[in-house]
Amino acid sequence: MSIISEAYHQQIREKAINLGFDDIGFALIEPLENDKTKLKAWLAKGHHAGMAYMNNHFEKRVNPVLLVEGAKSIISVLLNYTPKELQHDKEAPKLARYAYGKDYHFVIKEKLQLLFDFIKTDIYSSLEGRVFTDSAPVLDRAWAVKAGLGWVGKNTNLLHKKLGSYTLIGELITNLELKPNTPIKEACGGCERCIDACPTGALIKPYELDANKCISYLTIEHREEIPDNFKGQFENWAFGCDICQEACPWNWKARPTKEDAFKPHPDLISLSTEEWHQMDKERFNEIFRKSAVKRTKFTGLKRNLNFLK
Repeated sequence: MSIISEAYHQQIREKAINLGFDDIGFALIEPLENDKTKLKAWLAKGHHAGMAYMNNHFEKRVNPVLLVEGAKSIISVLLNYTPKELQHDKEAPKLARYAYGKDYHFVIKEKLQLLFDFIKTDIYSSLEGRVFTDSAPVLDRAWAVKAGLGWVGKNTNLLHKKLGSYTLIGELITNLELKPNTPIKEACGGCERCIDACPTGALIKPYELDANKCISYLTIEHREEIPDNFKGQFENWAFGCDICQEACPWNWKARPTKEDAFKPHPDLISLSTEEWHQMDKERFNEIFRKSAVKRTKFTGLKRNLNFLK
């Protein structure tokens, strides 16, 4: 099928926004030579730390056709997760904002599947493809950049001019040929607030993150005891970290999410320091039953909380 008309293009965009996505972009599948070179160099330096899976399926990461046979385009979507209010106790252990509500994997995949069904029913009956959100070897940020949704900032996060970086990325890889959006220019300028703000030095230089030093990695992906040399550097982050995003001027005017699924458990944002440290497994399961925090499990969260003492 040749590239579809602008009218269909607009219908897909409108449907995505109606489903609750905050922005959508389109990119034709082509070699990611620059990203491939950068990824190889990053892995060679060991900056992926204990995330051995980053070394797996390398060719699939840089060539989506190996994931979806006959793929021609990628539809990238963004979902804003900026909470309406933060944790009340300023001295309490902190949780990354994306984990306040329901696990985003389920939220985005459900919406993407509805978008897929719409396209297949109303636009292209021969549609084939798969939906992804941080669940397969896909270079989410690279494709979002190609789809004109932003640029990769010096903190290695995708930055959107209106939404900032508090966004989650999903994509639909499809055999439908779509007119691509034009990538936008990088707009960090000379700002390095994110690098200056990182307390562990994980942002070793602009656009390069060493996960071995990253609070998000150490509190979520890292399965062993946290090295003692990081004592006193976590600034009370117990799951994930938003420090480099908080420092970014593009986030200072980020509007709150409209997604009801991202509303936190009623007790979460009111937890006191004492309640965090006294939390038992039953309480953990109650508050984080549908949350991404389940990824670190109760034992992982307790390890992190003990490290903060």
